[in-house]
Amino acid sequence: MEDTQSAEGEAKVITLCGSTKFEAEFAEVNRRLTMEGCVVISLGMFRLPDLPDYDWTADSSALKAGLGGVHFQKIRMAGEVYIVDPGGYIGESTRREIAYAESLGKPIRYLSRERLARTGDGPQK
Repeated sequence: MEDTQSAEGEAKVITLCGSTKFEAEFAEVNRRLTMEGCVVISLGMFRLPDLPDYDWTADSSALKAGLGGVHFQKIRMAGEVYIVDPGGYIGESTRREIAYAESLGKPIRYLSRERLARTGDGPQK
């Protein structure tokens, strides 16, 4: 089991990053880390809300930039970043988030690597 406390004795704060297509996996990781005593910061939404009279396609670039900025702030707030990458899938936005977390010196964990370690399905030596 991972250390779930910061050096100050507070619960570890972990920000989840990954593709919005993995909503079920985000929920699973969030639940597991929360049960381990961590404070989990996740995605605010997995789909754009259906708002009457609002054309998301007209605002998509400004919206994407704004949401990306919010997620970078979530990364800054975290003591650790956890990449939700079933099967090792990492898209362009997640790659930017990983690079940002690395530039801040944040520890990074990957769901796909933890699953390999748990199941022993890693490469044979």
